[in-house]
Amino acid sequence: YTIFYMGVNAGAFLGILLCGYLGEQVGWRWGFGLAGIFMLFGLLQFWFAQGIFGNVGLKPEKNAVTETDDGDIRNPFTTWQIVLAFIAAALGLTWIINDPVSKISGGTHDLLGFTVGSVPGATVTILTAFVIFLFLVFYRLTKYSKMTRDRMLAVMFFAFLTIFFWAIFEQAPGSLTIFARDYTARILEGSSALTFKIVNSMMTIIPLGIITWVLTKLFKQTFSKYPLANIFLGLSFVIIWAIALWMLKTEFNKDIAEIPASWFGVLNSLFIIAFAPLFSKWWESKYNPNANVKYALGLFLLGIGMACVAIGSSSIPIGAKTASVSVIWLVLVYLFHTLGELCLSPVALSYVSKLVPGRMIAFMFAMWYIAVAIGMKLAGVFGENIDKVADRYGMSNFFWILTAVPIILGVFSIVMYPIIRKLMHGIR
Repeated sequence: YTIFYMGVNAGAFLGILLCGYLGEQVGWRWGFGLAGIFMLFGLLQFWFAQGIFGNVGLKPEKNAVTETDDGDIRNPFTTWQIVLAFIAAALGLTWIINDPVSKISGGTHDLLGFTVGSVPGATVTILTAFVIFLFLVFYRLTKYSKMTRDRMLAVMFFAFLTIFFWAIFEQAPGSLTIFARDYTARILEGSSALTFKIVNSMMTIIPLGIITWVLTKLFKQTFSKYPLANIFLGLSFVIIWAIALWMLKTEFNKDIAEIPASWFGVLNSLFIIAFAPLFSKWWESKYNPNANVKYALGLFLLGIGMACVAIGSSSIPIGAKTASVSVIWLVLVYLFHTLGELCLSPVALSYVSKLVPGRMIAFMFAMWYIAVAIGMKLAGVFGENIDKVADRYGMSNFFWILTAVPIILGVFSIVMYPIIRKLMHGIR
């Protein structure tokens, strides 16, 4: 899963670097348009190469077996459970569509413009969907054997911690990017500008060269069997190289260097590519910690990262709309956050697959990503309130709050280890 995570972030690195640069320096329609073009190429690549997966992912044949390999009884969804799941999904989707529409329109196009007492209709809708979902989950838990039920409860505990990890981690594309834009000294001159241009060039050319070398090796093995897939993938990288070289040439021709606010988002993917092999070796060694400690480490590192930006913003006066904080603070934020992510996110995916029987992995991964979705929503809620907190208490205090939350949860994860170890029934 750590190697898988490296591959995902290789794509994220190039996407953020190039689309972000085009969006900020040329026009946002070009940034979004480029993302759309590459998603289309990705779709075509997978469509023409789907035979490479063999039988993986095909619809399984029905069989009459009621007992599973682990001695548990199968628990298929009944009609009423499917109906409840559909209702919960429909309510959730309605809320997802309504939430941004009502805000953009200032409430004039609120699809859920009713109230129950003093509670807004949107809140009632999403809470109803969530309650239905939780009812389904806990009802189905009662139908499994004790071991399966306990292991699923362990997954749910880690999912709970995941909510708060992502709620704070995902300040990166929101409040931290705004902080980079408005409060960070991004204009560099003289030797500082030259240093940044050289570092940025190496950050672009070296990973792109390595990925291209890997793809060349891949083409040699697969081109004869999947030519169209390889053509679309190759065309994508020709475009990427062209944009990357044009970007670097444009920046070197400038007397100064202006770091795009979106550039800091590249650091996360770059650090993952750099440090993932080290963490993979750590997990394979005799010093491999248990799941609770890994989660605690991830949350502690997340807190340390937020402490860096809290310290960096301590000199910003209350109510200030601009500042010139050193970029080093944001670099440290992304470094510690990435190390925390490597302790938690790929590990979390691994534990879901270890703790949950194969027939239920899709269901539990769906639950996992609902936890991630809740975290993303909370990230937006936190980000929406940064100005209110900053205007009243100072921006540094906003980030100190986000420092305290993960550290407290990290301690909670360690304290819960004896209980979670019993629920995992021997899974390490």
